[in-house]
Amino acid sequence: MARIGLVAHDDRKDELVAWALRNRDTLARHELWGTGTSGGRVEEGTGLTVARLLSGPLGGDAQLGAMIAEGRLDALVFFQDPLTAMPHDVDIKSLTRLATLYDILFAPNRRTADAILAAI
Repeated sequence: MARIGLVAHDDRKDELVAWALRNRDTLARHELWGTGTSGGRVEEGTGLTVARLLSGPLGGDAQLGAMIAEGRLDALVFFQDPLTAMPHDVDIKSLTRLATLYDILFAPNRRTADAILAAI
């Protein structure tokens, strides 16, 4: 069982929910963690259980980053919107930097997330 973090920028939350719904049976075999809104949307849209952290801008991104640094997260699915400026860009960069530094599976889009699920 893998521990998977789920987060998406506002303009990509619907895509995250649709991806999770398509992969519901596979995701149900894993421990899911999500930032407040993203995790809630995935729970509501799929019926999966997602342990919810704070909203991303209120510390949820930092909480996921801490989980990565502590070895408590195996993969991060973070559907990003590269065309919209984010007020908490520093937190986002920190989260993606930690995913890279600690060499965990990291998916910024649907195709990469599909590959991660196939790998685990």
